[in-house]
Amino acid sequence: MSNQPAVTGPDGVARPYIGGQALIEGVMMRSPHGYSAVLRRTDGSLLIRERALPDPRRGLGAVPLLRGVLTLVESLRLGSACLRFSADVYERDLEAAERAEAAAGTATPPPVEAPAGEPRGPAGGSASAPSTLAALSLPIVALATATGEPLPPPADEEPGASRKLFTLLTVVFALGLFVALPQAFAQGTSSVLGLALDVRDARFQLLTGVGKLTIVIGYMLAIRRLPEIRRVFQYHGAEHKAIAAYEAALPLTVESARSKSTLHPRCGTTFLVMVALVSILVFTGIGPLLPRLGAGALLENVTFFLMKLPFLPVIAAITFEIQRVFARYCTTGPLRLVLWPGFLVQRITTIEPDEPQLEVALAALGVALRRERAPEAPAAPADRGVASYQELTAAA
Repeated sequence: MSNQPAVTGPDGVARPYIGGQALIEGVMMRSPHGYSAVLRRTDGSLLIRERALPDPRRGLGAVPLLRGVLTLVESLRLGSACLRFSADVYERDLEAAERAEAAAGTATPPPVEAPAGEPRGPAGGSASAPSTLAALSLPIVALATATGEPLPPPADEEPGASRKLFTLLTVVFALGLFVALPQAFAQGTSSVLGLALDVRDARFQLLTGVGKLTIVIGYMLAIRRLPEIRRVFQYHGAEHKAIAAYEAALPLTVESARSKSTLHPRCGTTFLVMVALVSILVFTGIGPLLPRLGAGALLENVTFFLMKLPFLPVIAAITFEIQRVFARYCTTGPLRLVLWPGFLVQRITTIEPDEPQLEVALAALGVALRRERAPEAPAAPADRGVASYQELTAAA
């Protein structure tokens, strides 16, 4: 079973915990014993991948605090694996379309710009493979759009050497953007204002936290403008709506999901916001305990940055446990106010989905729930396709 408790709906019935994540033209949903990824192909059909997963309550996955670190690692692994799968399928569809056009002797028309704020979908308008920035952003997007506790991918989905290298590059990119740059912002602000703050000073950590929140929000706003990421954020909204309908004990239909909010307390976006806030407290507490070199400001900043790195898992673990408590006890009443900082940023990473996107989210949820009803049944050995959402639901 998942580390999260079962979800009890308004009808008093306990249901298996379901989490999920947005993909490129698709949604991944996972139950305690497996996950499903459903993608919308360029011809409108659905591609379904289904896999079994181990029980996370066993071994280290059941230990408080440590489970938060494992969750973050597995979030990047499973989320990135599913996003790569969706990106590969999307690129193959584009290449197939180009070959078909070439075989027919037709030229691809120049792309038509969408109206401001309108996304371009695979079934209408221009499409392209993810840009370099979008590709580098995929692990961060995986974390930001994940709902709940991701689990490790099966062995047949372990990345090869080239993908491991790319993952390393994205980790370095994320550390530079969300750890080194906020600290540089704090140092620069201290210098400009003539504060001469030591890197271990609580005020320096407050400036670092402000910088980190500013960078997180600015970065999400920037990548939201990328067409491919904008559509991922729409699927993120669809994923939240489908899970909300399930947790509210509503029929799993497009009509039920459409009525629900795109905001969710267990969202990875909220986790990122909370990490920034928790890091202020942690580094304020441990800063005075770290050794001083008595060197110049540049060397002090570099060494402090290096000394901070081992504490990042600690921050992730603490944040995970806090979010777990908030999601369980602060979803109603006045305590809901503690969720609003995360909800405000979720308004950037979730966009109102259209009906076909809600169908994909509901399809992924339905496949995951069918696996949960028969957890010992073997998963489909290969990806399978269905012509439409209606065909999938009719066969259920």
